[in-house]
Amino acid sequence: MITLTVTLWVKPGHLDGFLDAITANAEATFAEPGCRYFDINQALDDDHTFTFYELYVDEEAAAAHRTYPHFARWREAVGEHVVPGSQVNTLARTLTHHGPEIDPQPLIG
Repeated sequence: MITLTVTLWVKPGHLDGFLDAITANAEATFAEPGCRYFDINQALDDDHTFTFYELYVDEEAAAAHRTYPHFARWREAVGEHVVPGSQVNTLARTLTHHGPEIDPQPLIG
């Protein structure tokens, strides 16, 4: 399994537009055949700081994610709503997974 962890900061005044964009992206990404999780996390101490946790079956599935039309729309939204230079992506190999499978939950709300 391959994880992609993304941390970023949303521009002041852009929270609603950002949440709409990331919700649409996460829902479409989760429907990809190689995606197992797409969690959106909002920091407790700063509601403009977000971390995404994405889990893919392999490197090919993680790479394929960038080829889908919803990813292109997401990149446009990043340009509009995210503080430039704030996004940090970390791609990693999953060494262990503890815990039961998690049923999909509503992304926002």
